[in-house]
Amino acid sequence: MTENSQARLPQTLKLPSLVIFGLAYLTPLIVLGIFGVIASTTQGASSGAYLIALLAMLFTANSYSRLAGIYPEAGSAYTYVRKILGNRIGFLVGWLTLLDYLFLPMVIWLIGGAYLNAQFPDIPTALWIILFVIITTALNIIGIKVADKVNLILMAFQILVLVIFVVLTCLTLAGASQNLLSLAPFTGGSNSNFALITAGAAIAAYSFLGFDAVTTLAEETHEAEKTVPRAIFFVALIGGAIFIVVSYFGQLVHPGGIFENVDSAGFEIAKTVGGNLFASIFVAALIIAQFTSGIAAQAAGSRLLFAMGRDKMLPSKIFGFLSRRTQTPVYSIITIGLVGALAVFLDLTTSTSFINFGAFVSFTMVNISLILLWAQSKKNAGHQGRLVRDLVAPTIGALVIVYLLLQLDGAAIRLGLIWLGLGLLLLAVKTRFFTHNPPEFLAE
Repeated sequence: MTENSQARLPQTLKLPSLVIFGLAYLTPLIVLGIFGVIASTTQGASSGAYLIALLAMLFTANSYSRLAGIYPEAGSAYTYVRKILGNRIGFLVGWLTLLDYLFLPMVIWLIGGAYLNAQFPDIPTALWIILFVIITTALNIIGIKVADKVNLILMAFQILVLVIFVVLTCLTLAGASQNLLSLAPFTGGSNSNFALITAGAAIAAYSFLGFDAVTTLAEETHEAEKTVPRAIFFVALIGGAIFIVVSYFGQLVHPGGIFENVDSAGFEIAKTVGGNLFASIFVAALIIAQFTSGIAAQAAGSRLLFAMGRDKMLPSKIFGFLSRRTQTPVYSIITIGLVGALAVFLDLTTSTSFINFGAFVSFTMVNISLILLWAQSKKNAGHQGRLVRDLVAPTIGALVIVYLLLQLDGAAIRLGLIWLGLGLLLLAVKTRFFTHNPPEFLAE
């Protein structure tokens, strides 16, 4: 194993691999997995919620793409904020980003385990979770190229199932002589309103967590300055298009937001349009989707831990290690796996309650960082910022994300603030109660 401030991840990825990685993280099939929750919240305007969420994410995607081109390193929001706002704020943003990258794999494996337990009740959920953790950890340790190939195969199956779902839905609607063109999935029923749709958008934004994850692989990407920004927009646009189209047809088949069980609404609709056979295929695809998402989420989270370890913001002997044999941050990958294994002791509500808090704060700070970089560029002739792209767009992005942040429930905000408090305490220890600067990354 090797660990030093100069350690760099090998460049093995190109644009298609990054896009597949980002889509795997997004998990396109999740649109049906949480369809009932969003349709119920919006009173039948799930497509409208996804459209608003997409527009909001595109402004933030602009900021990520701009900063990824300027700072093509592992670490994502942590790296960008640290470079522009300093090590202390950068550490806190990285710490909050861990809420997303560290705990999202746990949620992914918990959902997959729950669905498998529902299909095979004699096998406990805990066993399925442990199997998820072991397999994805092994694949990520072997190397990103192997994980990339596995993701490509499994993503192809996931997209195929979504295409079949849309086709079956169209056939069902045609058989019922129902018009395929309608604004109802965007506007909802008579009980829906803009407030409800934006509340649904705050939930729908969870589905987009991952467009930014491709930035964590910047060091492993050929021509990262050009490739990563393009991948960010492709992932956000393709993912958003899938979410809007699938929710549109799902909402046509089942107008409104009333379901027997909102958590299994996607399964009910799959059974309606394709019978028991397609319903079984849908469950299998959802489980596979959780598996591919778990691979991507663990890989992304481990790169953030590696970046913070390399910068000595976290224990460098553990998180700054890079395997000579596989060229992967093995200990960081294992750490994500161990945290994910805690899903054995938690329920879905508890483990998902504060993920969005960390993501939204990170998104906001990335937007603010680009604004400040633009302001600095006005004083630096060597870096002239673009008014619309570097000031107007991130300002809109920050305002929209803050609004979505305020739509989160109180429990999520409280848990997020507690996590922030722990980060402040850790930073105080590392800086001797803010009398010294935190460690600098010396490889620049």
